[in-house]
Amino acid sequence: MDEQPNQCTHGGVMLKNLFERTLRLFCTLGVWTSVLAMPVATQATADIHCETLTVSGNPEYPPLLWRSAEKEGVLVGAVPALLREIVEPMGLEVVVRDLGSWARVQHVARKGDIDMVAGAFITSERIGYMDYLLPPITHLPTAVWVPKGGEFIYRHWPDLLGKRGSTLINNSFGQNFDRYADTNLRIEGVRSIEQSFRMALVGRVDYVLYEVLQGQVKLADLGVAGQFEALEPPVSREGLFFTFTKESQCNSFELREAIADRLYELVSSGRPSQLIREYTRLYTRQE
Repeated sequence: MDEQPNQCTHGGVMLKNLFERTLRLFCTLGVWTSVLAMPVATQATADIHCETLTVSGNPEYPPLLWRSAEKEGVLVGAVPALLREIVEPMGLEVVVRDLGSWARVQHVARKGDIDMVAGAFITSERIGYMDYLLPPITHLPTAVWVPKGGEFIYRHWPDLLGKRGSTLINNSFGQNFDRYADTNLRIEGVRSIEQSFRMALVGRVDYVLYEVLQGQVKLADLGVAGQFEALEPPVSREGLFFTFTKESQCNSFELREAIADRLYELVSSGRPSQLIREYTRLYTRQE
């Protein structure tokens, strides 16, 4: 849903327009970065003074990211796999750490204690402490998930007024929806999305806000896929990006150029979709 609700004030509209103009300029510059010729990327790697990228992300995000059952303190998934395909040929090691909740990952990124975040939506706050790499890895729709039998009429954001929702602490679903939700909606933040779904099943909340892909995978793994429904239309559809923290010593112009160039090639070839399918099967233990 792209339309900004009528509840926005004049000042809010001005802020939204300024943000969108800045984002369009940002994306335009990023697109040019992404289509640089291969020799530029090769030259860039020669100037990179970085051997290891310390990375983290949302551990509640299968098949894109989740906690490894085999190695404690490690995240695995389609997004780390894609990042390794990009940077390991450049001679860089990738260490993807499980730092705890998504809220804590953002706190650590703000401090600059990691180099990259493997998967984040764009918000004006995050732009303040992270540099986004274009193009986006993929685009993700976010749904209003409700227990079967607890469906309600949902056509646009105001239909959520007066209802109780739940999602991960510090989760974002796009700048416009976040602003509307902060002002108008009752959404409880919790540390794990399993908790949100369980709260919905026992009637503590009316709905869960979560991405469609991740919701499908999580509910199937919990064995309750048949007990929930994703209402239409999605509340938002946002691009998911790799980011560098601004304080990272590995955050150089040359490395960003090299990663953007290779990322553009892989996204254009459909590689993220292939990895998502592969890691969906791995997470759900399907042959």
